[in-house]
Amino acid sequence: MPTVKSKDGTPIAFEKKGTGPAVIVVDGALCYRASGPSGPLAELLQPYFTVYTYDRRGRGESGDTQPYAVEREVEDIEALINAAGGSAYVYGISSGAALALEAASRIKGIQKLALYEAPFIVDDSHPPRPDDYLARMDGLIAANRRGDALRMFMRTVGVPVFFVMLMRFMPAWSKLKGIAHTLPYDFRILGDTGSGKPLPAERWSPATMPTLVMDGGKSPDWMRNAMRSLSQVLPSAQYRTLDGQTHMLKPEALTPVLVEFFNGR
Repeated sequence: MPTVKSKDGTPIAFEKKGTGPAVIVVDGALCYRASGPSGPLAELLQPYFTVYTYDRRGRGESGDTQPYAVEREVEDIEALINAAGGSAYVYGISSGAALALEAASRIKGIQKLALYEAPFIVDDSHPPRPDDYLARMDGLIAANRRGDALRMFMRTVGVPVFFVMLMRFMPAWSKLKGIAHTLPYDFRILGDTGSGKPLPAERWSPATMPTLVMDGGKSPDWMRNAMRSLSQVLPSAQYRTLDGQTHMLKPEALTPVLVEFFNGR
C-alpha cells in the first residue's frame, strides 16, 4: 500500500483511483479505507476524478506518532495534496468535514471544499456537549476501556441504547475497538463547536475557496441548523440539502452533487 510521509514523519497510507482532477476524501470518526463510506464513494467518483482515500492517523495502515495534535492531521492532508501535484478538491464528512475545514483554513492547495454535516451544535436544538466530555474520553482510553469509550461516543451521537448493547456481539465491535483510541482526536478537532453557541464569523475566514455545505433532508434539526449557520459564516459558501438523506449518507446520492460542484465553473 502506498504511503506519504507527513511533516512529522508519520506514514499515511492512501489509495488512488480514477483519472482527472484530484479529490481527497476525509473520513469521519471510526472510519477508514477498509471500513466506512469512502471506498464506495471512490468507486462512483473515479470515472470523473482521481480519488484519494486514506487512513487518518491512528487508523488502518497509517502511523500514529504521539503526542497528537490537530495540526498534525492538517499536515497529513497537506502531504496528500503534495502527492496529488500540489492542488486538489477536498470532501469531508462528519468530523472529517471539521478536519477538512481546518485544513482549508491553514494550508494552500485546496481548490474547492465540500462538507457534509460537521457535528457542530450552534443553538438550543440539541444539548451542548459537557465541558468534561473530552477529559472523560481521554480517561477511558488511558485506562484501556475502549468499549466504554465506544459506548459513550455512540450514546452521544444518538445511537439507541439497545442497538449499542447488541453491537457488542457483532463482528464489527472488535474492529471499532481497535481504533477507538482515535475518538479523542475527533473531539479535539471539533473543539468548542459543540457548545451550543453561534459559530464565530472569523474562525475559518482564511478558507476563501468555493465551498459547498450540505446536510440531509431527514437529518435532525440541530445538525441542519449547524450547516445553515456554517454556510453563512464562510466567505464563499453555498448551502444545499440532499433530499431523503440522513447522516448515513448514501454515496449514490452524493456522487452527482460532488461531480456538479467540483466540475462547475
